Amino acid sequence: MGELSVIERLPVKIIPAIDIREGKCVRLYQGDYSRQTVFADDPLTMALQWQTQGAEWLHVVDLAGALAGKPQNLSIVEEIVKQTELFVEVGGGIRNEDTIAEILERGVTRVVLGTLAVEDLALLERICHRFDEAVVVGIDARDGRVAVRGWQKSTMIGVLEMAGRMVSAGVKRIIYTDIARDGTLTEPDFVMTGGLVSSVDIPVIASGGVSSMEHLTRLKSLGVEGVIIGKALYTGDINLAKAITVVT
Repeated sequence: MGELSVIERLPVKIIPAIDIREGKCVRLYQGDYSRQTVFADDPLTMALQWQTQGAEWLHVVDLAGALAGKPQNLSIVEEIVKQTELFVEVGGGIRNEDTIAEILERGVTRVVLGTLAVEDLALLERICHRFDEAVVVGIDARDGRVAVRGWQKSTMIGVLEMAGRMVSAGVKRIIYTDIARDGTLTEPDFVMTGGLVSSVDIPVIASGGVSSMEHLTRLKSLGVEGVIIGKALYTGDINLAKAITVVT
């Protein structure tokens, strides 16, 4: 059997996303805070719904925290951890070691770092050594360049260059998001996602623009470890329970 056939048989984790702002479950269009849709008043209710439909993991983004530079919704995150059986990963404004320790002590499984990973490589190396698999780096890009600080600031760092730095720092897992596709229901960036999978020897999770079962099967064929789905679950373009059966 060829290598691609083996990859296609590997199970892929489908990870529902909950973005929190002002205590509600929202989605942004292309990361634009002025183009927000509220999909639910209670993030915990949504988390329980995704669990009922078969989710094992949950991706939570603290949008207010990403802008403020420190988490703003940890009480909601902690309630989700306590009231569900989900493995929870959290990102948004996590920019120092003490904050990571506090979040993990609240029962969160993984923290997602972005700005810190770009701006302080030495600190990232120390954090990876201390927290190991509990650290994920989100590579969020616009026009092929990494963006930080709640996606509001662009850098000159390319996606593959950033990925190489992360591997060298000891990062065990990457989430890649094309910001221009996030919340658009268009399609994922298959080319860059495939390039990432091929260029690094750590798992890659795909995010942004996923809106059909065909997208899921294509991402699975690329060899991603997981797929984060946001808006498509809330609009009904993708049924979570069915999606899980497609990729497992």
